[in-house]
Amino acid sequence: MTRPLFIGSEIYRNSSYGPWHPLRVPRVSTVMDLSRAMGWLPPEQYVTSPRAKAAALGIWHSADYLAALQRVEATQIATPEDRERFGLGTPSNPVFPEMWRRPATSAGASLLAGELLANGGVIYSPAGGTHHGMPDRANGFCYLNDPVLAILSLRRSGAQRVAYIDIDAHHPDGVEHAFRDTPEVLVLSVHEQGRWPRTGALTDQGAGNVFNLPVPSGFNDTEMAKVRDRLILPAVAQFRPDAIVMQCGADAVVEDPLSRLALSNNAHWNIVAALRPMAPRYLVLGGGGYNPWSVGRLWAGVWATLNGFAIPDVLPATAQAVLRELRFDNHRLGRNPPEHWFTTLQDVPREGPVRDQVLHGLHVLTKRISTLRVCL
Repeated sequence: MTRPLFIGSEIYRNSSYGPWHPLRVPRVSTVMDLSRAMGWLPPEQYVTSPRAKAAALGIWHSADYLAALQRVEATQIATPEDRERFGLGTPSNPVFPEMWRRPATSAGASLLAGELLANGGVIYSPAGGTHHGMPDRANGFCYLNDPVLAILSLRRSGAQRVAYIDIDAHHPDGVEHAFRDTPEVLVLSVHEQGRWPRTGALTDQGAGNVFNLPVPSGFNDTEMAKVRDRLILPAVAQFRPDAIVMQCGADAVVEDPLSRLALSNNAHWNIVAALRPMAPRYLVLGGGGYNPWSVGRLWAGVWATLNGFAIPDVLPATAQAVLRELRFDNHRLGRNPPEHWFTTLQDVPREGPVRDQVLHGLHVLTKRISTLRVCL
């Protein structure tokens, strides 16, 4: 693979969790449209995602749960048992027309990515990153867990050691559940302290290859740079992975309505760039992100970063038109969006002090890096 591949699908364009759900906003379709408007996504780099079949998803998800998910999509009715046993038909994981097909498509992308990366390369799947899904239950907007499926696919395709790096505002409880006791997988998460699902404590380490750094509200670019240089990159270097999966959730930026962190999109792009040369196989996923402008701008910039494209100070008219057409109905942030959300991709850096809580967390975790269990 000589150039990065982008895995996408048109299913995301007209699919919504409902008019009041945080995932009512367009995300993946915006990234696709912005990238094409910038001339960054030629046909030869675009791969249409397959829809995974239940048999393929059964490498981690239970057969009963997969059958229930398909049945509820077909009938558009979740029974009390579906809600209690499988988490379907809840406010977080509602019944909607594509509730099986949409997550099966993003899961199909992650499974395919593991196969395509057998001989190395870089793949971007912004529809991925559904890191809360459990084997037999929908959880936290996630019906399936495509990062888990990606890691299993990579290992099945020859990767002996996989590093999973997650900078979403929310802790990846489903991924940690899958691999907390698997020494061949490093799970490292930087997430907001006290934010749902309220897991991922600093002291949690599984069998030794789980690293959790809960960070305080207002977490800024300077603090993230310190975390990148003192924790993320040294831990990955010590682990020596054959593959890296990065979950690049866009909900840690200051404009996002579901977190209280204060990053700019520069922080994400810098980590994406720094991790790329550290393993022969590199898969970058999306994740959280609930402001359509901040998500679209950040994730389009991830694709530019993976390709080495220069990001202009002012977007061309075709790209601005994509951003001006977005709507954020039923939310205050959609009423008077600032002009730079339409005309730029890159945020102004959001720097600040490195606070004691961040330094303490780094002190605790960096002492553990040398003890990483590396299975050769």
